[in-house]
Amino acid sequence: MKQATLFRTIILSDLHLGTAGSRAKEATDFLKYHSCQKLILNGDIIDGWQLRQQGVWKKKHTAFFKVVLKQIVHHDTKVIYLRGNHDDFLDQVLPLQVGKNFRIQRDYLLKSDKKTFYVTHGDVFDSITSHMKWLAHLGDVGYTFLLWVNKGYNQYRAWRGLSYYSLSQVVKQRIKTAVSYISDFEEKLTELARARGCDGIICGHIHQPAIRDINGITYMNSGDWVESMSALVEDHKGQWHLLYYSDVMASETPDNELDVSEEEVTIPAGQTISQTIMTDLLTSTK
Repeated sequence: MKQATLFRTIILSDLHLGTAGSRAKEATDFLKYHSCQKLILNGDIIDGWQLRQQGVWKKKHTAFFKVVLKQIVHHDTKVIYLRGNHDDFLDQVLPLQVGKNFRIQRDYLLKSDKKTFYVTHGDVFDSITSHMKWLAHLGDVGYTFLLWVNKGYNQYRAWRGLSYYSLSQVVKQRIKTAVSYISDFEEKLTELARARGCDGIICGHIHQPAIRDINGITYMNSGDWVESMSALVEDHKGQWHLLYYSDVMASETPDNELDVSEEEVTIPAGQTISQTIMTDLLTSTK
């Protein structure tokens, strides 16, 4: 089996656990292979929007958090969970410190050698540009529909022996307003980092992995675990890279004592999403 790689920092965002499109098993395997001193879960890890509608929490989603706990136990990893727009139910508890190694908060200042990065999910941009929350929900419905269509289309392509094709990425690249939105998003967030006296910005939200310089400010986006399956990693020399869940990793077979089944977890009436997840996590670790 492939040996685990220890990084100084790993940043994951946009897992959207609780949705059909979430690549929970791949994200879980990624953390089995790559440990770290600091793990930042940069928003939309749990998709509360979908769970309140037609989303379903499964054992494989709980398995991701079990691996996070193993990182804490075996590597003394510091975990910072930042609230995104889809896990806005965390507003009820943040800021929250659980033990010495797990913290939930809205944003974070990360020291990386001589640089300081402002880490935020990125949905703050929606308020900067005066986008209403109902519009964000409408966009989420459209994106979910595209993923549904994309799944069926790629099953057909796989049957024909063709490679994976992302309809949502093509839509983002070809629709002028989507291209403009992404460009504005990147520029506004780098301006926000500059205003806070930071050297760079680290975000997620738009599912577009990137590392680039924008007007002297480092812009980094960790991507997502719905399609790109990417993460930002910092090595022990302070260098940042984008890592993708590769075909090579997918062919490996890790020690898999965790339950990554498709079994559903029922959310009882009167119980919150976070209470249900915590109960399932505690039950599965006994």
